[in-house]
Amino acid sequence: QVQLVEFGGGLVQPGGSLRLSCAASGSIFRVNAMAWYRQAPGKQREWVARITRGSTTNYADSVKGRFTISRDNAKNTVYLQMNSLKPEDTAVYYCNADVVNNNYNEYNYWGQGTQVAVSS
Repeated sequence: QVQLVEFGGGLVQPGGSLRLSCAASGSIFRVNAMAWYRQAPGKQREWVARITRGSTTNYADSVKGRFTISRDNAKNTVYLQMNSLKPEDTAVYYCNADVVNNNYNEYNYWGQGTQVAVSS
């Protein structure tokens, strides 16, 4: 079994910053690509950012230049540094990862989500 647990959500004023983290644990041989998604109230879940094991990154246009995704392979952890936050960034943020388990099978996993609220 593999678990993804997110940390770091909260309430922040517009223009502020938050840093999310997500740690993978369990029967892990290797963690491949990791990503962040978000889901705002009444909207579908949308992709935010992705990072490969080799740290190649991609971002949604809505967050480019404001958010930075990074990872620590030794800790099986991915981070999302969010700067210049806007009210429209308010959402539940979910971690996603492609994990190769100790049987050398790759599966895709989701975290439970962490709430980010941007409001004055």
